[in-house]
Amino acid sequence: MVDAATARHPGGPAEQTRTGTPLVELRGVDKHFGDLHVLRSIDLTVDRGEVVVIIGPSGSGKSTLCRTINRLETFDHGTIRIDGRELPDEGRELARLRAEVGMVFQSFNLFAHKTVLENVTLGPVKAKGVKKAVARARAVELLERVGVANQADKLPAQLSGGQQQRVAIARALAMDPKVMLFDEPTSALDPEMINEVLDVMVGLARDGMTMLVVTHEMGFARRAANRVVFMDAGEIVEEADPETFFTAPTSARARDFLSKILTH
Repeated sequence: MVDAATARHPGGPAEQTRTGTPLVELRGVDKHFGDLHVLRSIDLTVDRGEVVVIIGPSGSGKSTLCRTINRLETFDHGTIRIDGRELPDEGRELARLRAEVGMVFQSFNLFAHKTVLENVTLGPVKAKGVKKAVARARAVELLERVGVANQADKLPAQLSGGQQQRVAIARALAMDPKVMLFDEPTSALDPEMINEVLDVMVGLARDGMTMLVVTHEMGFARRAANRVVFMDAGEIVEEADPETFFTAPTSARARDFLSKILTH
């Protein structure tokens, strides 16, 4: 298996170098909020084991795109496929497919009245019928992996923001997802807590987890991404490997965006 550090700079435009198996496919996806056209004919493929980072100005449609992939947001036109299966509209089939798509949000969304360990075990037990003892053993393993095993018996309110977000990552991993979606996972954190979450995400990338990450953390994009997708006004304006994108963006919109964020 090629880790993220090796695969990061494939040596040419991203679409020309992708040779993997498609895991997430969006074709012609459109989304409106009233008169606002927030996604405009989105075509995007994420290959198995690939890390795709989506960046762009606020209001460009990044989070909406992320949330359509497991139908947290509906969409008006187009198709989305996960591992070759079209995303159902509703019902048990949608629930089953959602279980294969891990999601980490800006806010941690942990159950406040349950311990850290209970938060991580609940999904596999309730949604997948995993035995409690098996789910508990797996949860302990995952909490160790994200560096918060010593917090297992605490309530979320007793943890720092960075610790809570790492628990949220462990909770998503407990469902054994095929792909992980991250929607601005560090935006609600104090600056000193950001790196501890990003380090966990970099580790997942190196382990071969398929990831789609909406973020403003350009350092993470450089470290872990196979491909950077730049969005503006509901469109994918360009995409490339990180080295190409950050040193030689082809569109005026991307150059303007980078000139503003990389000088601060």
